[in-house]
Amino acid sequence: MASPTLITPTTTKPKSPSLSPTKPKLLPPTTTAATAIAASASPQPQRRHFLSLAAAALILPTPARAESDEDYVKESEEVIVKIRTTINMDKADPNVATAVAELREASNAWVAKYRREKALLGRASFRDIYSALNAVSGHYISFGPTAPIPAKRKARILEEMDTAEKALLRGR
Repeated sequence: MASPTLITPTTTKPKSPSLSPTKPKLLPPTTTAATAIAASASPQPQRRHFLSLAAAALILPTPARAESDEDYVKESEEVIVKIRTTINMDKADPNVATAVAELREASNAWVAKYRREKALLGRASFRDIYSALNAVSGHYISFGPTAPIPAKRKARILEEMDTAEKALLRGR
């Protein structure tokens, strides 16, 4: 904020501000009873802050996690079926846009649930399904929900779905 002397002109000279004495910064601090009490009280708020954060972490809901291997297999098979039905639909079918939207929701939920599971990241089934979802989603995002998937890309996606199903059956 500007000083009032710059905003309103005056005919008199402004008084120079009086300088208040300041403590030199190089002198060592003196220990008094007040500073000793303040120093001993400072860890208390930090401890309270930590405890409140720990309590909040226990109360807040946790992100979606895989409950069991059976859930992963079941949901992965559902996603595989949705991918196959969606990419095999005729482009003239009036339900293509709805099927693509449902596939996008299912794929987002599947990826959000299983991407952070360390035990699943190395599985062949996870890798293949994730790659196929990425290819399908990328195609529909780039070209729209009614654009047909090119034959070469479609063949690769279907091949990944086949290998993912085989891997799921083998527990991989």
